[in-house]
Amino acid sequence: MTTAAVSPPKNYLNRDYGIASWLTTIDHKRIAWLYLVSITAFFFFGGAAATLIRLELATPAADVVETETYNRLFSLHGIVMVWFFLVPSIPATLGNFLIPLMIGARDVAFPRLNLLSWYLYVVGGVFTLAMAVAGGVDTGWTFYTPYSSLFANGQVVLAVVGVIITGFSSILTGLNFIVTVHKMRAPGLYWTRLPLFVWANYATAIIMVLATPVLAITLLLIALERIFGIGIFDPKVGGDPVLFQHLFWFYSHPAVYIMILPGMGVVSEIITCFARKRIFGYDGMAFALLAIALIGFLVWGHHLFVAGESVYSGVIFSLLSFMVAVPSGIKVFNWAATLYKGSVSFETPMLYTLGFVGLFTVGGLTGITVAATAVDVHVHDTYFVIAHFHYIMVGGMVMAYFGGLHFWWPKMTGRMYPDVWGRIAAITIFVGFNLTFFPQFVLGYLGMPRRYHTYPDEFQVLNVLSSAGAPVLAIGYLLPLIYLLYSLKWGPVAGSNPWDAKGLEWQTPSPPPEHNFDRLPVVTEEPYAYGLPKRDSDAARG
Repeated sequence: MTTAAVSPPKNYLNRDYGIASWLTTIDHKRIAWLYLVSITAFFFFGGAAATLIRLELATPAADVVETETYNRLFSLHGIVMVWFFLVPSIPATLGNFLIPLMIGARDVAFPRLNLLSWYLYVVGGVFTLAMAVAGGVDTGWTFYTPYSSLFANGQVVLAVVGVIITGFSSILTGLNFIVTVHKMRAPGLYWTRLPLFVWANYATAIIMVLATPVLAITLLLIALERIFGIGIFDPKVGGDPVLFQHLFWFYSHPAVYIMILPGMGVVSEIITCFARKRIFGYDGMAFALLAIALIGFLVWGHHLFVAGESVYSGVIFSLLSFMVAVPSGIKVFNWAATLYKGSVSFETPMLYTLGFVGLFTVGGLTGITVAATAVDVHVHDTYFVIAHFHYIMVGGMVMAYFGGLHFWWPKMTGRMYPDVWGRIAAITIFVGFNLTFFPQFVLGYLGMPRRYHTYPDEFQVLNVLSSAGAPVLAIGYLLPLIYLLYSLKWGPVAGSNPWDAKGLEWQTPSPPPEHNFDRLPVVTEEPYAYGLPKRDSDAARG
């Protein structure tokens, strides 16, 4: 007697096969995977440039690369990491995959625009890679004028065109998120019941839509001045180089919150799950996310403390910069209160999350330090600023990104990864990161300027420590790539809810079906209802 083979249930991964089916998909979950693969490639590309930078800085002399090559390396590292990894990482991958699932929708509001956003991202990346192959740029990722518009020898136009195109990708993603959250929530999913991950990406989308056009216009003006000699930033013909700084930082400081706000949403979801408690102060947490987005538009002037702005402007921007720490502090204290007396377990996602809280706190406190004008004058353009920025962006955002990826990996793939290796990777990244960047606080305080590849001998010990941390950090980043790929084929099959978490996304099979829910879910309970008696309702069921 023979039995017919049982085919696996249809889901978004196996409904059809072939490269064409992926490149033409309008399924938000598959588009999230397209972004995930692309962003991972750029992450390791930018990381390779960082490795060469740290190798060069292990000794005081220029032993590895020449001056021009070093300038191009740190410029390439910054451009790739900021615009092709940090800005799109969580929104374009986890946000794309999860927001429709979390609000009970079948897809995003504009599926074809969603696919177009990925193609724009890829096209922008092609321009950036072409820039690198053609010789790179030596302006830094900030493209400061008039150097970038008049004197730089690199492929500035290729670089700014690549960033402009990628900016349109961000705008489309933000527009999709805003409309999706407003118009496609499941019945009963009121604003006061939205997951904090959705709130975080909603606030991020507002920044994307409002601030990114300013960056596009600013970089376009650079290209026009460089190609046609129009006097926009050139003081010789009536331009103003400080105007560029105002325009650039009006986008680029809110861009910091494009990078970190989604990470805060990830951390909120993970902490409440592994503490088995409702999130402390839900209303305050949602308000803090929106407040950070709002105040983020008002603090760009603290990047110009040494650029010649008036004393009164400096005082105002300093006070506003202190203000943005208030909603950030609300989030840190509320996460701590959620953990307090919780039944905390330390699975891999939780280790990444705790790493985020610690590193983000250090980065935030040092941000308050440089918001004080007297201190900023001393440490401006030193390694203190480099360390501060990386504690927020790499120590914070990347830890949150990896935490979210590990938390929702079973939902995305239907497979579990080896948790032991996950914990080893999380600890390795935490140790490697602190070894790499904490010495840079001391270097900056002692006066070592950034963007120099030679330095006095007395700075070598701290630079050697920093360079020694880089390979540890690289190993920590490579480990998840290996064991997550391994889990795709050999990982244990995950159930629909391996973490026993709350939320609509955990009430669908793993991996989810093509249209997420067989029938429209209805929400009847508050978010994060851990510790509450279960209700006999069809809440959150598809």
